[in-house]
Amino acid sequence: GGALADPRWRAAFEEVPRHLFVPYFYLGVVGGYERLWGEDPDPLRRERWLTEAYADAPLATRLRDGELVSSSSQPSLMARMLEYLGVRDGHTILEIGAGTGYNAALLAHRLGDENVTTVDLDPEITDTARNHLAAAGYHPAVVTGDGARGCPSRAPFDRIMATCALPNVPPAWLAQCRPDALVLAPLATGLIALRVLDAEHAAGSFLATPAYFVPLRGGGSAPPARGDGLPRRLPRNDDFRFLLALTAGRLDPVDALDVWRDAGEPGRERFGVSVRGARQWAWLDDPDGPYNWPLDPTG
Repeated sequence: GGALADPRWRAAFEEVPRHLFVPYFYLGVVGGYERLWGEDPDPLRRERWLTEAYADAPLATRLRDGELVSSSSQPSLMARMLEYLGVRDGHTILEIGAGTGYNAALLAHRLGDENVTTVDLDPEITDTARNHLAAAGYHPAVVTGDGARGCPSRAPFDRIMATCALPNVPPAWLAQCRPDALVLAPLATGLIALRVLDAEHAAGSFLATPAYFVPLRGGGSAPPARGDGLPRRLPRNDDFRFLLALTAGRLDPVDALDVWRDAGEPGRERFGVSVRGARQWAWLDDPDGPYNWPLDPTG
């Protein structure tokens, strides 16, 4: 997506071949998914595969029993996240959720293989990501493990970037960060940018960008699903739905609507998250203000 200000990231997107990371994927069609793949004997379908591989859209790369378990995120969203990380040469980065390996390749292009670690719980995903990366000429550390535990053997990190939705901030991450590190992670349907002070303290605000990601599997439990049995009169507004997702299980949806209206229908960027020791909570406008909701670190 042509929004990249940093020429180093622009070069990464231009030079890392995305099609090598998505040799096949699924497109949603009426009644399910259609599989497109690069080795398709039909030249027209092969051409569609290549065109879609470079489209600015997320691609479903792994289904299990008809459920999406892994995807290659929309490139323009990845670009915004990477640019927001504000990396500098020599920074070490931990990516939670290896996916296809494409994002790790972009990071390795920018920072060098030795400074990039990507972790995924599923050995099938890490094997595939490692193969894709090697095919494209990149060799960052690809580790099979529970992303909620970070990667202590490769710590400390200057940046942690998650590409799967979290129910809360895993405490292990902060302990593996250098002071003043940045954690960028999907939470509810937003992206939280947390500045880390030390192993016990971090705080930051959400970006304005909506972000919908597959949930983290492993340590934390998935956030409760929303949208079922909600009163019909609740607005479909995306900012309000974000507040609903953020306060799921903590705030009755009708009360959430009152909060949202009283606060002047706030967008994501007015919300934040704070971590102080074992306590972590989401808040509106002020970490110590009246509107705050606990995020349970145990899931």
